[in-house]
Amino acid sequence: MPGGDPLLKIYRALRGKHVRPAEHRGYVGGMWEEIGTAQFAFMIRQGLTPQDILVDVACGSLRGGSLFIAYLDPGHYLGLDHNSWLIEAGLKYEISGGLRHSKRPEFVISDRFEFQAFGKHPNWGLAQSLFSHLNKDDIRLCLVNLRAHMKPGGRFFATFIPRGFLPEGYVNPEQSGDTSAFQYEGEEILAIGREAGWQARYIGESGHPRGQEMLEFLA
Repeated sequence: MPGGDPLLKIYRALRGKHVRPAEHRGYVGGMWEEIGTAQFAFMIRQGLTPQDILVDVACGSLRGGSLFIAYLDPGHYLGLDHNSWLIEAGLKYEISGGLRHSKRPEFVISDRFEFQAFGKHPNWGLAQSLFSHLNKDDIRLCLVNLRAHMKPGGRFFATFIPRGFLPEGYVNPEQSGDTSAFQYEGEEILAIGREAGWQARYIGESGHPRGQEMLEFLA
């Protein structure tokens, strides 16, 4: 979906007013419009419809979530993040009050991927720029817990930093963290997904402005 698509312009217009310099935009890495638009456009190309139920894993301050909330039917957006302040800032500055009231997004604050806390089971999922901050144990926890809560046939997409993208000699840190960077071979993560009960495949290029690549997991 190109940036000038009239449908996308409508959803942007439904966003709240960004009224002051905002830490919540910088904290999630900036490139607000570019990355938000890219993830929304990717999911639309994959076939996401307003009737689907989407879980936005590590939704942050709703860079993409503001578009998904506007697009999906009421109650069909589920956002999970471990930073409550990011979600609160996103709701305050990026979503209009009327849109929040009419679309009724649901949020869970968790650092243990507690998808069972949602009132609905999703059939679509997205983790944008999440696995790039997680060690393998936490990637496994995310995939195991989501597999248990995803509807049969559900599709989950996750971006990652491909090995070799970071400077030569770079070594992944031991602990996951918002400011930590991890790079992987795609097959490393796909293998974790298969162990967790998913069918998994490598997609590759997805339009991410910073070159992250995409994986798909099918329940």
